[in-house]
Amino acid sequence: MTEKTNSGRTDGGRRRRAPILVTGILAVLVLGGAGLAYAYYQKLDANIESVDINAQLGPQRPVDVDDGSLDILVLGSDSRSGDNDAYGKDEGGARSDTAMVVHVHEGHKRASVVSIPRDTLIERPDCTDAHGTDVPGRRRAMFNTAYEVGGPACAVKTVEAMSGIRMDHYVEVDFTGFKKLIDELGGVEITTTERIRDDKSHLDLAPGPHTLDGEQSLGLVRTRKSVGDGSDLGRIQLQQAFMKAFVEQVKDVGVLTNPSRLLGLADAATKAITPDSELDSVQELAGFAKGLSGIGAQNVHMVTLPVAYDRIDPNRVVPLEQQSGQVWKALRADLPVPAAATKGTATGAAEGVVR
Repeated sequence: MTEKTNSGRTDGGRRRRAPILVTGILAVLVLGGAGLAYAYYQKLDANIESVDINAQLGPQRPVDVDDGSLDILVLGSDSRSGDNDAYGKDEGGARSDTAMVVHVHEGHKRASVVSIPRDTLIERPDCTDAHGTDVPGRRRAMFNTAYEVGGPACAVKTVEAMSGIRMDHYVEVDFTGFKKLIDELGGVEITTTERIRDDKSHLDLAPGPHTLDGEQSLGLVRTRKSVGDGSDLGRIQLQQAFMKAFVEQVKDVGVLTNPSRLLGLADAATKAITPDSELDSVQELAGFAKGLSGIGAQNVHMVTLPVAYDRIDPNRVVPLEQQSGQVWKALRADLPVPAAATKGTATGAAEGVVR
């Protein structure tokens, strides 16, 4: 997680910067460019709470490949405290409810996104938490427990152990901040092909077009029981469809001619995310987003990590070793994920419900 030039190469031979959910959130920071006054930049900088995870990760990490590509881990935190409590009871600590590995290919015109189901059983490595406490590894641990027991650094270390890919950056999205950002944006337009009703998520959408406000958007990306087979895999398919619509709407919003709207969006965006310590200012975040502005939704390939339902506990899934290996191998080589890698895997049966 180090400095990188506009060419995509780092000053010290290292790579830098990438996302998709993050592309949408951070795009609001680059739309106004120099239009934001210096004093307001200072206000926005004060909104940003970053995390320094390098020391906790240590030296035993995947090779830092200098090929112009970028990798970032994007998590949606599941603390369910305060305002988030309305969407479910606390489950004993903060967990990562949403996890995406975003790989931006060399040239920064295409991106591949791999969603990791939170219920995936993995071998969690030994970690060190933010307080310096050692957290022992565990076999058959749910993926989202890595964040719960060891925080962001343990989540990054777990993904790196699974993929063999070094993460250049980390960005965490807070659910409450996400909801407020959608409201500042004026909602997100989607179309549903069937009814989606989830009392726990306060969601009831008839088939047809909708402009979702913040609460509805949050309910949609968190619902699972009311779509497909009711699993986390179905929810991931909804999240992927929603994020594409979100990114396109951010790019189309007319904030350049409405400075007050730009400021409101930028304020909400900086409050919604917790980046790693190398993206801890508006200047860094805006530069990050600008470097990704050439990636349209049509050039983003989203897949779910190839998994199968666990034979012991059908409420959990396990990675399909050969096919998930193909996914990570492709990204390590900066290649598109082959279609064969995801063919015949568990899907959640919710594809096409939202578009």
